[in-house]
Amino acid sequence: MNKLANMLLLMSVWSMASQAADPIPDDLIWQRDPGAVALLKGQQVVWRFAYGTNEAKPCFHPLKLPNGPTLTEYRPADHPWHRALWFSWKYINGVNYWEEDAKTGVAEGLTEWQGTHIEARLDYSALLTLNLTYRPANGKPIMMERREILVRPPQADGGYSMDWTLTFTAGDTDLKLDRTPLPGEPDGKPHGGYAGLSVRFANALSDARATSTTEPVEFKADRYRGKATAMDYSGVIENQEAGIAILDHPNNLNAPTPWYVINSKIMKYYSPAVVCYQPHILKAGTRMTLRYRVFVHPGRWDAARLETEYNRYK
Repeated sequence: MNKLANMLLLMSVWSMASQAADPIPDDLIWQRDPGAVALLKGQQVVWRFAYGTNEAKPCFHPLKLPNGPTLTEYRPADHPWHRALWFSWKYINGVNYWEEDAKTGVAEGLTEWQGTHIEARLDYSALLTLNLTYRPANGKPIMMERREILVRPPQADGGYSMDWTLTFTAGDTDLKLDRTPLPGEPDGKPHGGYAGLSVRFANALSDARATSTTEPVEFKADRYRGKATAMDYSGVIENQEAGIAILDHPNNLNAPTPWYVINSKIMKYYSPAVVCYQPHILKAGTRMTLRYRVFVHPGRWDAARLETEYNRYK
């Protein structure tokens, strides 16, 4: 086949693939700032990923639908360590990596990163790669993490998804990945059980509802804990229904994952809290990988939609 014929064939295949794919909204542009990357539709931010040294944790905020309201809350006064969509362990070997001290702004355990690579693509997908370390504030690193987040472009309805892959490697000592104890455990607390990938929703979200693939989500004292392969949390904001769904990969630790969900006057929050029910020991020198698929979407998802997307993911 000569070069011209080969080029024509490749163009034909590309054209057919483009027509078969979901159309991408127009007027999308990238915005790059020191320590941040954002996808814009016109002048509006669709999503923004902050990874600068001024952050205690890398995070996504805002998360929006094109021409829609902001779905996430960043560093609210009630819990200033909440960073919209972010990942954090609670305790590693008894050291708190979750909250920063109110006076110093520094946590007992530090989450640090370097070698960040941001690949903002022509099709408006993005691959975000970070190398993280975890260490006590006055100590040496005890765990490393390789994090890759693939963000897909918005589809015709404005919804988009992102795949999180987090690979943790313990250093030369065993690590206990833990959480605040649950009620009924020694020193248990009503709020115990949270750790891991988390979403703090905008305070303006109303009529909040959570739906899982396994059972109705019924809140007791504004909280829910239960296991499921996937969950959606949605509500109404600026007269629009929208939500964020998270799928748990079947190879994850404790799959199907435990969920920790809050629906109160103070906050709307949820998390696939991998160590909710019990701590996990990561042996020295060993690895553990967690994978999640996150959807930002219009409307509300039911159990059937969650199951469909989960089957595609697994």
